[in-house]
Amino acid sequence: MSIPPWFTHDRFGMFIHWGLYALPARHEWVKNRERITDEDYDRYFRHFEPDLYDPRAWARAAKQAGMKYVVLTTKHHDGFCLWDSKLTDYTSMKTPIAKDLVAEFVEAVRAEGLRVGFYHSLIDWHHPDFVIDGLHPRRDDPPEEIERLNEGRDIARYRAYLHGQVEELLTHYGRIDYLFYDFSYKRGRHSEVFNAKGAEEWGSEELLALTRRLQPEIIVNDRLEIPGDLVTPEQYQPDKPMEVDGEPVVWEACQTLNGSWGYDRDNLNVKSVELLLRMLIDGVSKNGNMLLNVGPTGRGELDPVAVTTLEGIGEWMSRHARSIYGAGPSAHRAPVDARYTQRGNRLYLHLFSWPFTHVHLPGLAGKVEYAQFLHDASEIHYREIDPSATAQNTTLGGQPPGTLTLSLPVVRPEVAVPVVELFLREGA
Repeated sequence: MSIPPWFTHDRFGMFIHWGLYALPARHEWVKNRERITDEDYDRYFRHFEPDLYDPRAWARAAKQAGMKYVVLTTKHHDGFCLWDSKLTDYTSMKTPIAKDLVAEFVEAVRAEGLRVGFYHSLIDWHHPDFVIDGLHPRRDDPPEEIERLNEGRDIARYRAYLHGQVEELLTHYGRIDYLFYDFSYKRGRHSEVFNAKGAEEWGSEELLALTRRLQPEIIVNDRLEIPGDLVTPEQYQPDKPMEVDGEPVVWEACQTLNGSWGYDRDNLNVKSVELLLRMLIDGVSKNGNMLLNVGPTGRGELDPVAVTTLEGIGEWMSRHARSIYGAGPSAHRAPVDARYTQRGNRLYLHLFSWPFTHVHLPGLAGKVEYAQFLHDASEIHYREIDPSATAQNTTLGGQPPGTLTLSLPVVRPEVAVPVVELFLREGA
């Protein structure tokens, strides 16, 4: 299907990783990393009581940050479900909170006018029919113990469970705009692990058909090991617009605040607001989206670092959103340490480093009708310098033919990333 136009217009969404792993607060893969058994991990299930859970606060924070869609982990790899699934007791309904947390999330996100997305793990380290493999928490058990544990496990039964849970999620909560499946590993960097799983194990073709039948307008990612609607680079910035087999594709970079997806209390490797905005801008300049993650605490709140970061992003977005929404790459070549985005006849120059007094724009001579800072609409003067002019004392030398030179103040504007809005002449 063709991807709905809202996605490439809106550009910016919130990812939320939340579940039992918020209690140990040591990364969402804690069960895997620390080889925790089901019996030991069960203490988090018995004590999951997010009494401060307020999805309205999450949705408001996303909206104020300029995000347009929100994607929640309905189930992560540990198998714990945040909704009232009828196919398992391993749900939030059976914990001390005793609530369908997905239902409250959907209602809150819609109330803020945002689009609803679900993340759903293909992997399930808790399910009795999920065959132990090289990514499972029990992977380092003696081979004879793994063989004993896998005895009687039936991936077909697990596949039916997986499809049944997706059917629940896509029929009980109204329109769902986006489904982020995660992940297949018969190919790529995990392909060498024993009992690796991919499209055959998940029944990916049938699962995608089910997804589209239940939600015809939904966007689906590319992690079923079959083509989806978009590709999803994770924790890196592509160096150019993304392609598959030489053809341009819709893409979305999923990024974290600190390298962890779930709440990670002692992780202080936090990205600055300026860096995150530069990543967002860089993505849009290459025709991509950004899905920025937060990991709420075990009590259900966004932690202070996340709140402060989102507020900082929102402050910039409140004045610069039109360089992001509906914008994309430009055919014009940006100067060093800058990125262009373009929307119609408006070209946006994002200055990643602040130059002294002048910035030279190749190929824009005669093509600009007006220039201003985006944050306050204050005019910026520009001119073409004779290419044959000689530099002397306070006089600039000539620039290559076709160059437009902007005159900037010495003092950098007090915004995270300064943006110049250039109004292009017709046909430029």
